[in-house]
Amino acid sequence: MTLTVLLSSPADYLPVAIMFVVAMGFVLTTIFVTHLLGPNRKSKIKLDSFECGIESKDNARVPFSIKYFLIAILFVLFDVEIIFMYPWAVNFLDMGMEGFLKMLIFLGLLFNRLLYILKKGALKWE
Repeated sequence: MTLTVLLSSPADYLPVAIMFVVAMGFVLTTIFVTHLLGPNRKSKIKLDSFECGIESKDNARVPFSIKYFLIAILFVLFDVEIIFMYPWAVNFLDMGMEGFLKMLIFLGLLFNRLLYILKKGALKWE
């Protein structure tokens, strides 16, 4: 019994290349034609920034408190770690005592980090 190796030649990729050229041609043509045919009326009201129906008042670059970002990052960090508990809960009976001990270690580390964050005062608003 002999093994035949299927080698692909550059001609096999020709339909993919043609499809890529056609797609890029369509995109570029659409952008160019809409730029030429579309209305070009610029006014102060049209160029003004608009967000959710609220008129803009001051500078949009007002600095936020670093506490806000710290709380947000800590929330994401703990939220992602808690997601790891879902597969464990689904397969709790299949994993046995070994899986239970591993989850206890995981929860211990998670609780340790929470105590560290509380000790450092990262969650205190002043």
